[in-house]
Amino acid sequence: MTKLIALLLILAMAIQVIKPLGLPGLRRRMDFWRIALIAFGIWALALLSRDFLM
Repeated sequence: MTKLIALLLILAMAIQVIKPLGLPGLRRRMDFWRIALIAFGIWALALLSRDFLM
C-alpha cells in the first residue's frame, strides 16, 4: 500500500512541475513541495496504522 501511495504522489508531483494542477494552493509550478508534505503525512499515517492495526 505504501508503495502505491508513493508512486501516485511522485506522479502528482511530476505533473505539478509540468503543468500545475490548479487546485487551491497548487496553482504555481513551485508548489510541488506541498504535495511532498502531504505525501509525507499520508505515508506516515499509513505506516503508523499498519503498526497499530497488525
